[in-house]
Amino acid sequence: MPDFIAPDNLPRCQWCGGAAEFLPYHDNEWGFPVVDDQRLFEKLCLESFQSGLSWRTILNKRENFRAAFHHFDFHHVARFGAEDVQRLLQDAGIIRHRGKIEAVINNAQRALEMVNQEGSLAAYFWRFEPTLDSLAAPQTQTTSPESIALAKDLKKRGWKFVGPTTAFAFMQAMGLLNDHSPTCITREHVEQARQQFQRPK
Repeated sequence: MPDFIAPDNLPRCQWCGGAAEFLPYHDNEWGFPVVDDQRLFEKLCLESFQSGLSWRTILNKRENFRAAFHHFDFHHVARFGAEDVQRLLQDAGIIRHRGKIEAVINNAQRALEMVNQEGSLAAYFWRFEPTLDSLAAPQTQTTSPESIALAKDLKKRGWKFVGPTTAFAFMQAMGLLNDHSPTCITREHVEQARQQFQRPK
């Protein structure tokens, strides 16, 4: 797949050409390793909301989602009740899907359990980082053995709306693998960040 040539005349991943808002997200966020539990939880929630929709839709509503879910502070969201569900179903700024809204609340409760069991969400998720020899060519797959294993384990732990494809998109975005195309200029920046990154224990 040919690269997208950005306004600075440098190559990026092809999907950057899909919308103007993709480029800053791609250059500053996508694939850079993340250890912050709140950011990890937010991304997993947003990926679950994206299921069946486009990432552009979610990205354009991201600030609305952050406002609606207290910036995805799972300690706070875990205490949401029926009134909060009704409030969110009336919020035109987000995706008003009862199942996905209820899944975020459920998953916040499961996240609290995970922190108690594993020490942090980061320590848990980074256990699923693939080895270099297991990686396929960049952007040639939508699931992986690791994303399948992650989705299966999360389901066993009671998490909802996190299948293998959602798990893989989460892993791509949060830097568990560098899936930038080989000639994308951001690939090297991500690789440097991954080399300097301290994996959580």
